[in-house]
Amino acid sequence: MASILEKILEDLGLSEKEAKVYLASLELGEAAPAEIAKHAGINRATTYVIAEKLVKDGLMSHLEKDKKTYFMAENPEQLLRLLRKQEQDIKNKEQEFQKYLPELKTIFDTAGERPKVRFFEGKEGLRAIQEDFLGSKDKNIEEVYSWDDIRSVFTEDDLKKIREVRKNKQIRTRAIYVRKEGRIPKVSLLGLSELRIISQKQFLIHSDILLYDNKVAMISLKGKLVGVIIENQAMVDTLRSIFNLAWEAAEKYDKEAK
Repeated sequence: MASILEKILEDLGLSEKEAKVYLASLELGEAAPAEIAKHAGINRATTYVIAEKLVKDGLMSHLEKDKKTYFMAENPEQLLRLLRKQEQDIKNKEQEFQKYLPELKTIFDTAGERPKVRFFEGKEGLRAIQEDFLGSKDKNIEEVYSWDDIRSVFTEDDLKKIREVRKNKQIRTRAIYVRKEGRIPKVSLLGLSELRIISQKQFLIHSDILLYDNKVAMISLKGKLVGVIIENQAMVDTLRSIFNLAWEAAEKYDKEAK
């Protein structure tokens, strides 16, 4: 029990030895430093110094009797003052910090663009990524994906809802994809998709990568379902350039596909 009380007192701001001295004094009542020291397991000289400090803090008091000094703990309710003092200290620090916050924010805002990264897990996490790109301001999206892996994760109803949203919002895509059975039937393109198929044997793709607004979303469709959205214009510009290069190269494979 003593160790628990010591921890509580330490949480209030007392040091380990201060907590021991206070609890020893509380248990003994009026006592000489030597007796408190023995009870607390601390040497006499240290106990005397600590007791004097606790007197200044209002947690202990002392009296002179027969030319000897005795100490006693004050009512534990005095400990509440420590909490109130900490609370006031926090308020004072907050007020002081508010003075410098605008300057700190200015430094932050002028330090250059920082990538914003969000991670997602599971099918619900992947749905959150879908909602993000379907809600994008950019109505032209670039994508690289595995047709078979997407259909192993999402049901036809899931994909139908995405197609409906795309149709309503007129979201167009240019996509490079792989598919075991070859080219996707044109009936499923909605008139909003420009697709180029590449060889599944030559290009190992088990992900879905989307470029939209100033974001790139990457989804792993094999094993544990995980995804990430990185928000950074420079990264997206670079990846769009790479996509455009791949788009041109994919024309050859698309013409050869059945």
